[in-house]
Amino acid sequence: MPRPPRCRRICSAPQAEAFGPVGCAQAEPILLSLDEYEVIRLVDLEGQTHEQCAAQMDISRSTVQEIYESARRKIAACLVYAKPLRITGGNYRICGGQEHRHCKSGCPAGRCAAPQTNPTQKGDNTMKIAVTYENGQIFQHFGHTAQFKVYEVVDGKIVDAKVVDTNGSGHGALAGFLMQQGVDTLICGGIGGGAQVALAQAGIRLYGGVSGEADAAVIALLAGNLGYNPNVHCDHHDHEHGEGGHTCGSHGCGNHSCH
Repeated sequence: MPRPPRCRRICSAPQAEAFGPVGCAQAEPILLSLDEYEVIRLVDLEGQTHEQCAAQMDISRSTVQEIYESARRKIAACLVYAKPLRITGGNYRICGGQEHRHCKSGCPAGRCAAPQTNPTQKGDNTMKIAVTYENGQIFQHFGHTAQFKVYEVVDGKIVDAKVVDTNGSGHGALAGFLMQQGVDTLICGGIGGGAQVALAQAGIRLYGGVSGEADAAVIALLAGNLGYNPNVHCDHHDHEHGEGGHTCGSHGCGNHSCH
């Protein structure tokens, strides 16, 4: 399992934690982490370069680039799909005036010492994990999954889980579907290269080539001992899977070559 990301330094919590479109029906919000919020504030509002932002947040420039692209995609999805936005969670620490010498050039006067209204405590880490799902098991073909089971995790503990229908979304649309659900991590069986690229562009971490019970896989991931295939691949995207009785769901594309 990849090591946890370095804790990112932010100046203070946002003044408002939720935003939504006017006159639209209630929908599942897209989740923007506080470190994503901070990168948007520093780069797009304060006009900092990625190098300056990296120094202020105590992270690498490449990490700033990844966070920035993920945050921009989420904000774009809110605008395009009329989805509410909620700022919550992330891997961060609040400066609180204790590290003022590091960020005074980028903070409005007194910002670092301002009282914090965000109830999320220092070190909180939230995740939203989706699993391709069928009858309690990990469905073995990402592009044909009819359901995901989505788990909300806070501080390494599952606090909510629900099954959501994809409503017929196919390969190309599923990454966007997951992004709309606020998902940041996916567990699945077989998955094609194009879908992997789409997930990467959406900022969604992938654990492919996994089989067995969905709940057990999530528990294993949180414990750091999930067995997965970082080179998972499935080429069964452009032809009928049922041809000759050969189906991804029956043999598990994630565990062997599908050529």
